[in-house]
Amino acid sequence: MNRRHIRWLPIVIAALIFAWQYFGSEKFVNPETGRKSHVGMSTQQEAALGFQTYRQVLTQARSIDAGPQFEMVRRVAGNLASATGTAAAGYDWQFSLIDDNQVNAFCLPGGKIVVYTGIISVAQNEAALATVMGHEMAHATSRHGAQRVLQQNLAQTAMTGIAVSLSDMDYNKQRAVMGALGAGAQFGILMPFGRQHESEADEIGLMYMARAGYDPRESIGFWKRMDEASRSGPPEFLSTHPSHGTRIQQLELLCRRRWRNIIAHAEAHKAVVALGCRAESGFLIQKIPRNFAAVL
Repeated sequence: MNRRHIRWLPIVIAALIFAWQYFGSEKFVNPETGRKSHVGMSTQQEAALGFQTYRQVLTQARSIDAGPQFEMVRRVAGNLASATGTAAAGYDWQFSLIDDNQVNAFCLPGGKIVVYTGIISVAQNEAALATVMGHEMAHATSRHGAQRVLQQNLAQTAMTGIAVSLSDMDYNKQRAVMGALGAGAQFGILMPFGRQHESEADEIGLMYMARAGYDPRESIGFWKRMDEASRSGPPEFLSTHPSHGTRIQQLELLCRRRWRNIIAHAEAHKAVVALGCRAESGFLIQKIPRNFAAVL
């Protein structure tokens, strides 16, 4: 690359702005995992954006307000919300069931949950539904959206600085360089960052499941069914989500190592149906005592 075609001042200015954006941003420590990160929005901004998006979704969809599926979603949402603890302090939890065959669910910042009926047929039981809802709620409580906002802002600052520094370069060469840098940022930084968020949400979602009284092992069956329902997904390195195979392996490892005591506790309580407690498929007979959260 010819040095005469590079202007260094824009890169220096971009680097200073990059540093200001990063070090001036709010720091966030995930209360479940202890992972430290920086975020690009305040909790108030997140909640306002989440509420606005939630209202937009509801105006464009047909919601279900009664029936067995609605009651199951309501029950799971309530159980999981109670298990989020301080991570969701100040959240105004609300949920909606949308009549749509789309296999999807999400939780917006501030605690607005949307579940599509299409995913209930894949879940097949209450604990499996808790798998996906706990995962989505973990994205919100972990502030993954605010982290991505900051990362995208930083990437935009860096790319703008480089683009201006190369403005004297031949147009075709400039396009080639920027294209290569853009692809590198996308596949080398942004997508792996997204997969890290997905894995973290899986782990925290299992914590919420266990605290709410659901068997974390039901998550493995759910993702196996998701794998069968979506065989045509892109390779993992081209996606912001881990492959279903990778996700299943990670969940199996977590259930073997981290949830040994929880699962033993679950098995012990499955023998006390005579107490009259309700036993949904995959649902533990009694709530796991709060002191068991220490093993999480």
